[in-house]
Amino acid sequence: GVGTRKLMIQHHTQVFKALSDATRLRIVLLLLKHGELCVCDIMTSLVIPQSTVSRHLSILRNAGFVEGERRGAWMYYQVITEDTIQTRLLHTVREYGSSWPEVRTDSRRLGEYLKTKETSSCEQPWQS
Repeated sequence: GVGTRKLMIQHHTQVFKALSDATRLRIVLLLLKHGELCVCDIMTSLVIPQSTVSRHLSILRNAGFVEGERRGAWMYYQVITEDTIQTRLLHTVREYGSSWPEVRTDSRRLGEYLKTKETSSCEQPWQS
């Protein structure tokens, strides 16, 4: 009925709003390229604080784009791969967004960080 259609529109509005932010687009593009990442990996790549990364990941999770798993003190996230409207949107985001200069810089920065990161360590790089 009308109520169901209204809920569906609200849900899809939430999905599109989740992708209407540059930081969230950068996060999903990192996850699409590199697979599962720890919050600390994303912080390092985007050079933004943990609270900001967590807030954006929460929005992406609530909209059905990513799922997270706690391991010790850190959360690890990956893109949900089920065939949904979110997956189809992310396919388009990847197609167009992977060539953006900021995204290439994020990915390069992450790659350099991951080469030096200890497998089990998620220490903030500025806390040496």
